[in-house]
Order: sequence, then structure tokens, then C-alpha cells
Amino acid sequence: MNKLVFVLLFILFCNGLNAQRKLGGFGEKKDIVNTQDTISRTSKKGSGIKSPKAKIEDYLIISFENDTTYVDTSLTIQKEYKFNYLRKDNFGLMPFSNLGQTYNSLTYNLENTSLIPGFGARARHFNYMEIEDINYYRVPTPLTELFFKTAFEQGQLADSFFTINTSPQFNFSIAYKGLRSLGKYQHILTSTGNFRFTSNYRTKNDRYNFRGHIVMQDLLNQENGGIQDDGIESFEEGEEEFLDRSILEVNFENAESILRGKRFHLEHNYKIIREKDSLSKNKLSIGHIISFEDKYFQYDQSTANTSFFGDAFKTSKLKDRATLENLYNQLKLNYSNNIIGDLQFNVSNNNYNYGYDKIVVLNGNTIKNRIKGDIFSAGGKYHKQYRGFDLQGELGINISGDFDGNFLKAQASFKLNEDIAATATLNHSSQAPNYNTLLYQSDYINYNWQNNFTNTETQQLAFNVKYKKLANITLDYSTINDYVYFKEDETSNQVKPFQNNNSITYLRVKFENEIKVGKFALNNTILYQNVQDDNNVLNVPEITTRNTLYFSSHLFKKALYLQTGVTLNYFTKYYMNDYSPLLAEFYVQNEREFGDFPRLDFFINAKIRQTRIYLKAEHFNSAFTGYNYYSAPNYPYRDFIVRFGVVWNFFL
Repeated sequence: MNKLVFVLLFILFCNGLNAQRKLGGFGEKKDIVNTQDTISRTSKKGSGIKSPKAKIEDYLIISFENDTTYVDTSLTIQKEYKFNYLRKDNFGLMPFSNLGQTYNSLTYNLENTSLIPGFGARARHFNYMEIEDINYYRVPTPLTELFFKTAFEQGQLADSFFTINTSPQFNFSIAYKGLRSLGKYQHILTSTGNFRFTSNYRTKNDRYNFRGHIVMQDLLNQENGGIQDDGIESFEEGEEEFLDRSILEVNFENAESILRGKRFHLEHNYKIIREKDSLSKNKLSIGHIISFEDKYFQYDQSTANTSFFGDAFKTSKLKDRATLENLYNQLKLNYSNNIIGDLQFNVSNNNYNYGYDKIVVLNGNTIKNRIKGDIFSAGGKYHKQYRGFDLQGELGINISGDFDGNFLKAQASFKLNEDIAATATLNHSSQAPNYNTLLYQSDYINYNWQNNFTNTETQQLAFNVKYKKLANITLDYSTINDYVYFKEDETSNQVKPFQNNNSITYLRVKFENEIKVGKFALNNTILYQNVQDDNNVLNVPEITTRNTLYFSSHLFKKALYLQTGVTLNYFTKYYMNDYSPLLAEFYVQNEREFGDFPRLDFFINAKIRQTRIYLKAEHFNSAFTGYNYYSAPNYPYRDFIVRFGVVWNFFL
């Protein structure tokens, strides 16, 4: 499959290499005033746009929510923050030592509009592209992006993207992100791939349109269980012999896990009464969404490690495999009126089938192998602009099936003037816990369970105030009831799911700003968190901060744009969650605090015509600020390393 994808990409890229020029990254809203590059190129015969000129604003990016932006050609500090494996700002995430592994969460966003349980194995889903992560495109000429970044030891990270409009009505895109990285520690290799294909079409009279995508993903990690307890002191003392991290003994060298999935998604819409001009008062359309996803998580181990996971049913060739097939259908009716606004009514069906290929009998109790059935839901959306306010609402409720669930989201935005804007949001959610907390089977005896947990209920009130780039303040306050989490069982000392019997309150305040003086700038992101939880099952650092002091300037008669500076990442000590490779889940531990170590990165970024070049000395302070840095207990963070990368954007 990987070879076929690369061949297709190679053919497409070769067709578009001749005389192509610069374009920037994708999916970012861009202020035209600050655009460092403008593009105006004569379209060739047969291209998607008949206009004689193609401008940067014509290269459109359409999100899952139908928000439309255009290609951004600038080199900014936000691009520096997004130049990573996830290709998005990873503030609030603590990466593991090797690229392509998981991330420990330093903060949680509790906004939720899902009505069914999640799959589980959440630690492996950071790079799993969901429906909401897929964009669609409309371009006047072929558009290409090539991304490359060095990895750790043997391997590299590459992401290739190509899109074209074969006519003004039809667009398709194809992309593949691949990674292979050996890592610095023993048995920690990662090998991942994300293939994406999208298309969208609309008739000439704009009455019918569709968009859809195919996504295939396989995310493989070797699992070593972290370094052994005997090696902790050697690591923290910085003993010279063990600065070669491959010498440190790890808990096991015979296990690996893989998350693999494929999804086929289609949305289409037909306008019964369509907008004819700006004075049209009524619009009516019907729509349909169908989405099928087939995924599984598998943990393999050649021989049982009873000291780490407890007794097992067999001693060799252990294999735990959880599968999920989900077919989703939604019918929706959209009505718009100048007076009442935009309304949507929808009905949905989820056909789900989660489980295993065998039935387990443990201590005389039978653990079933499947959770399957149908859920029928109803919901609606509302949008209206009224006297300067932008009002939005969304709700959904399960009306039939084995899982109860409902959500409500209401939002009001107000723009006082060109400089000041404010938003208030109310969220309520009641959702069943993830499938792997309700049913799990394993070749390890203590990792078999069947639970009847109640729904987790969350209420959140959030506010956001923006004042130019000087201040962006976000505050949200959440109450969580019947929270489900993983923790070591006091009897077996093995990790199991539990349900909290107390209410949790969770406050977050996030402050972002940038101060500029001449060619120098200080970019700040500071997060304060406070949790009131008698059982200490939701642990986060009180303060998390990222501060970047950098210099930007055009050089050599504006032939080169340079950006260089230093970034500080820091979070206060807290009871950091531990990681279970068998479950691919983080679990609560309240024995040792981690944190209170700075991470300093020095970077030099440059833009030369269509190419952006990134060079970074990561964690350059590791040797002189102490070896007390961890991504999770027994999982050290990365040492000092210099990494290089390139983003090349061009069009025909």
C-alpha cells in the first residue's frame, strides 16, 4: 500500500514540477495586510479558473465546519510552533522521547459534542486523523506542498500533498505523511503512515454539491515499558556512561502495538430553494452524510512479562486485538430566512460493532466479546446575526439504543470594534465512557473486564476576549460528574478503569500575547489551571508556559526573510500520569511529582522564495539544568539534539 501511494504521488508531482512557484501552509486564517508574498500568475488553458490571473486568495481551504480560508504564504512564529510531527500547535502536550510516540496531556479541553462512546487506546490517537481533521480545497492551478523533517537516529518524517481542480466544479487532493524513527533508547522504533484522498464537486447552477474523503492510517510503535527502576538514578545523576541512552536497560524488548484504521466519508447536499440574490429571504436544502470506519488496536508480545503485567493465560505469542466497525448515517434539513436565521434539523443512526474474537471465562464469570447495536439520534443547529451579536447553537440526543447521551452547545460572539471581540460559550455533555473501559480482553489475566459505568456528565462555561495581538484571554470553568479514569488496582497492582464518585471542578485561564519592539518580539502563552478533586484523579500542572523571544528581518534586498530566537517551555511539578503500553492509555499515579524543568530551544528559520527552512537546537540546556526531565514516569524526555526541516510550497 505504501509503495503504491508513493508511486501515485511521484507521478502527480512530476506533472507539476515545471515552472512552479511559491505557496504557503494550509488551514490558517490570514490577514492580507501581513502577507509577505503575493501570487499573481496567468492560468493555463484547461485550468479550473477562467480568470486570467490567479491570486493567493483564490487558493481556498474548506474545513469540516465549512469555514473557508486561503493559503498562507508567510513565515511567522505560529508556523514555527506548528512545524512538528502533528503539524499543529502542540502547546499543552508533552512529547515522548521518540518522534511518532504518544504525548502526555498537560491540559484537557472538555468541550464535547459526541453521542457515542469513543474507541479507547487514546494515547495512540494524537496523530490519528479524525473527520474533523480533514480539509477540502478549491484552487485555480495545481497546488503542492512538500514537508520534511529529520527524526531520531535512522529515519525521517515526510508529508507530501497535491491538489488540483480538473474543472471549476471538481477538485481532488491526495496526501501521504510517513515517518520512521529508530529513537535513542532501546526498542522504541516508530513507523507511521497517514494516507488521505479528498474530493469535492458542485454543479454549475450550484444546486447540488458533494464532498468526501478516504483516509487510511497505520501507526506502529515498539513498546519498551520505559527504563527500568534500577536505571533511574543513573539517568538522573547524568552518569557519563549512560549518556549513550541505548545502554539504559528497558522493561521489555519484545512488544509492539499498532493502531490501524480506514474511513470512507461522504457528504452531499441538494438545494430545493436556493439563494438567487442578496435579497432572497428563503433557502431550503436537504443533506445526507454517510461515514464508515473500520479500525483496530493490537498489542503483540513474543513472551509474557508477568513481573510487569501479572499472570497470563499463555507464555508466548501474546496478542490483544480490539476492533471497531462503525457506520454512521445522517439526514438533515436546512432552512434559512432573513428574519429567523439558519436552522437545521437532523436525524442520525450509528451502527456499531466493538469487541474481540473470543469469549473469556474468568473466575466463573463470563466476559462477553462484543458490544454492538444501533443508536438513533436527533439534533439541530441554529445560527443568527442579530444587532452585532453572532449567535450559534447546537444540540443532540439519543432517542433509541443501548447508550444514552445528549449534548448542548450555545455560543454568542460580539465584535465591539476592529480591535476588540468577545465570545461566551455554554457546553453540556452526557456521554457513555469509551468502549475499552466497558469491555476489555487480554492474554494477561488481570486485563479482562466488563463494566456497567454510568455516563460522564460535563458542564462548561467559557469566555474569550481578544484585543488585537496584545491580549487573547480564554477562561473556562467545568464541572465533571462520574468521571472515568485508569489507575492501578490496589489488589492486583495492575491498571484498570474506575469511575469517580465525586464531582470535579476544573478552572483554566489562558493568556496569549505578543509584544513587538522594532524587529524583536516576545510571544507569550501562559496557562493557569486549578482542579478541585477529593480523589485526585484529574491531575494537571498549575502553571504551563511558553515564551519565545525572537528577531525577524528581511535580508539581502529582501531575497531572504530570517527569523531566529529562543523558546522556553516550562510547567510546574504535579502528579504526572503514567503510561500503560498494553492499553495505550495514560493512568493516574499519586506517588511522585514530575515537572519544574525548563526546556530551551534555539531556532533559525529562513524563507527563500518558495522554500521555508527550519533549523532547531532542541532542549540545548539538558546537560546543565539537571537530568530530571520526563514525559511520563520511567519515560525520559529528549536530550539535546539539532534537527533540520524544510517546507516547499509551489504551484503550476
